[in-house]
Amino acid sequence: MPYLPETTIAVALREVADGGLVLPAIQREFVWRPDQVVRLFDSVMRGYPIGSFLSWKVTPETAKQFKFYGFLKKFSEYDARHNPQLDTPPSRDVTAVLDGQQRITSLNIGLRGTFAWKRKYTHARFRENFPDRTLYLNLSGKAAENAAGLEYDFRWLEPAQLTAMPEEERAYWLPVPKVHEAEKLMELLLELSRRGVANDVSAAGMAGQLWERIHAHNSIQFFQETDQDIERVLDIFIRVNSGGTALAYSDLLLSIATAQWKDRDARQEVHGLVDELNSMGAGFAFSKDLILKSGLVLAGIPDIGFKVKNFTTENMAKLADQWDDIAASLRVAVGLFSDFGLSGASLSANSVLIPVAQYLHQRQATQAYREEPRSAGDRAAIKKWVLRSLIMPGIWGSGLDVLLRAIRDVIVKAGPSGFPTEELERTMAARGKSLRASPELVNSLLELRYGDARAFPLLALLFDHVNTRNQHHVDHVFPAARLKAVALRQAGLSDDESAIVDRKDRLPNLELLEGLENISKSARTPAEWASETMADPSARSAYISRNLLPADLPAGVTEFLKFYGARHELLRGRLVEILGVQADNESEVLEDALPPLDEALETEQLL
Repeated sequence: MPYLPETTIAVALREVADGGLVLPAIQREFVWRPDQVVRLFDSVMRGYPIGSFLSWKVTPETAKQFKFYGFLKKFSEYDARHNPQLDTPPSRDVTAVLDGQQRITSLNIGLRGTFAWKRKYTHARFRENFPDRTLYLNLSGKAAENAAGLEYDFRWLEPAQLTAMPEEERAYWLPVPKVHEAEKLMELLLELSRRGVANDVSAAGMAGQLWERIHAHNSIQFFQETDQDIERVLDIFIRVNSGGTALAYSDLLLSIATAQWKDRDARQEVHGLVDELNSMGAGFAFSKDLILKSGLVLAGIPDIGFKVKNFTTENMAKLADQWDDIAASLRVAVGLFSDFGLSGASLSANSVLIPVAQYLHQRQATQAYREEPRSAGDRAAIKKWVLRSLIMPGIWGSGLDVLLRAIRDVIVKAGPSGFPTEELERTMAARGKSLRASPELVNSLLELRYGDARAFPLLALLFDHVNTRNQHHVDHVFPAARLKAVALRQAGLSDDESAIVDRKDRLPNLELLEGLENISKSARTPAEWASETMADPSARSAYISRNLLPADLPAGVTEFLKFYGARHELLRGRLVEILGVQADNESEVLEDALPPLDEALETEQLL
């Protein structure tokens, strides 16, 4: 593999624009942040080395066997995060970048395009909150002292920021793309003249320095592989990109899958499905890692670890053949989770989706399963199992692959007759993942605070009468606004202040209320709200019973601690019943049933 002659950034970007420099499908996508791009340009400006690049010379014949992408020019977190695929294989030799695409993409965006990310404190659903920003260099002087050690003042600026500047200040902010467009230095000097800063020796010198770094300084050098053996190139790519932690295994393995799928683009399919699933219901936060893992499990691949040996041509063909059905099962599963009232804020362990999708995949369930009356009992069993697994610590942590394989085996054998709750719980308990709680765990759950991701699933489990298909909020039974320190002191409760403040956000003071009901309740005490909304004594009694509230609802802050203690005990009784609290001698039995150490310490290794 010889080194190619050194070249300039401008020449390299010309190759990008002409389609001579491309990205193979095994590459991950652009992941650098705006500040990383700024640091790169600061290094370029200072004449620092920006590293060598590894490339692969690809002939047209080899290109027919592979997918290639172009480099991003205009990146947007909102709608332009994915590299454009080249529609047809190159008809000439091209250079595919194996290592260095983040740097080249950063140079391409900074010198030829724009970078868009969300403004702070704005909603992510609207395109206007993701303004296109162009990279500028401040010619009025070097950067002020800063923690990053930057010498030059490069900034990503949106048009509104420039418009807000005084004209004389705006003249000194030079768009970096103008430097790239100026093929000759004189063209850049004319631009400075139009801005009225050409006579400023310091400004002209700084602009000229950047032009030389881009057009005259040989800072780019490629180490090129010419062998057309794809397996050899893949091996080189793996060795180069798996040495550090910057490239996640899933990025690499998704790239391998993309390279091996024949009739569809694995990267596009996975990313598209992730975006689709995350937009369902109130929104989720599933990752491509989870979707890849789901694919391995649902496709029936024996070893589901993120290992290169599992991403063989045979396994990837199997995954591709079943992809539509796998994606459909995941959609139904996420739809169910939304029906259960779950979202990204309350789903504390995304991996629980995989067994549910496996079960739905096996029974070929469609979206109709979510509503059909004959499946109501089955859905209830799934919901209870999911919620219990979310509130129990350590279920979806270490040894995940061992657990998922065991669960898959149970579902394959026992699933045809319905969701196999009992069989699953026995198998999970044998691996130290019991869904039965200890008295200590019950005490711990009762201490959960408002805002804890487990609060919603725990409340949904406690109060299964709640129709979670309607949007519900975790809310305070006794309004937190009435329990502030100032209000407590005014009520003469200074001695109890710390105890009340500590308890106001804990589980015994929490409940699930529908959105409109929550708004109507506002800051009224339980007694006030119940008397105003439930004049009928039987309706009030039913409300108290359903929500495990003490018969004497508190009407003021002086009654809060008594109310808290009474409800604490009511919730404890329900939790003991639901979670099947185990006796001390049962824990010894489960301990003996733990898996061998090598299984318990299983890690997902690349090789």
